Amino acid sequence: MRDLPPHRIYGSGPRPVLALHCSLAHGGEWVGLAGLLEGVRLMAPDLPGHGRQPEWDGQSDTHADATRQAADCAAALGAPVDVIGHSFGATVALRLALERSELVRSLVLIEPVLFAAAKAAEDPRFAAFAAREGVFRALLAQGRAEEATEAFLTVWGSGQPFADLTPEARAYMGARIGIVAALDPVLMGDAAGLLRYMAMESLGVPVLLVEGDQSPPIIDAIQTELARRLPMASRAVVPGAGHMLPVSHAAALAPLVAAHLAQA
Repeated sequence: MRDLPPHRIYGSGPRPVLALHCSLAHGGEWVGLAGLLEGVRLMAPDLPGHGRQPEWDGQSDTHADATRQAADCAAALGAPVDVIGHSFGATVALRLALERSELVRSLVLIEPVLFAAAKAAEDPRFAAFAAREGVFRALLAQGRAEEATEAFLTVWGSGQPFADLTPEARAYMGARIGIVAALDPVLMGDAAGLLRYMAMESLGVPVLLVEGDQSPPIIDAIQTELARRLPMASRAVVPGAGHMLPVSHAAALAPLVAAHLAQA
């Protein structure tokens, strides 16, 4: 087995859980939720280009690399494991289940940013989303990384003004903002084939789809399509929560995850 990526372990219970963070974060995203779950041993790796991982080289397929590393972590935990993913991490969790189903016992997908699902469903909310995201991508293409990061976080952040973040946090995110656009082939264009014919329909594990009621409308469009295609899916909406709900609303998320694990 390859060396595991840098990771955190929360808890020492008998239930192995793998948690995959969002873009511009790291494994520490899960400390709040992990502290509210009983009986689990939760591994939270830093995904490629994040946390204590080497910086992204500007060329590597981060999504494929993250999926391979998630598979290694699941095997090390003692597969099959329950996999929780948020945003980018949720799309990695779904890909892991589709490509390596023997490693996955159940899925919790928190606001997966598989925008291609909404596009494939011809949901009208996709066009509005794409237009707004164009501002972020234009700034990034012009080399205005800090402004691009601020534009990205305006939609996908915690709601805290960018100027109020610590200089360290702004620098950390700005140094990694290019990874977000580099994920477009998978998240916007489905280069990994997550939406291929009958792939999701053949997935035989329980899936909990979670979103906040204050999240961007494109999230509901994505979740609606995933719920339509995944045969063992259920949905939950966290009142008052936005996209960063694993951090901002861990107390509301924990009982949803606990109930899902109890039934899986």
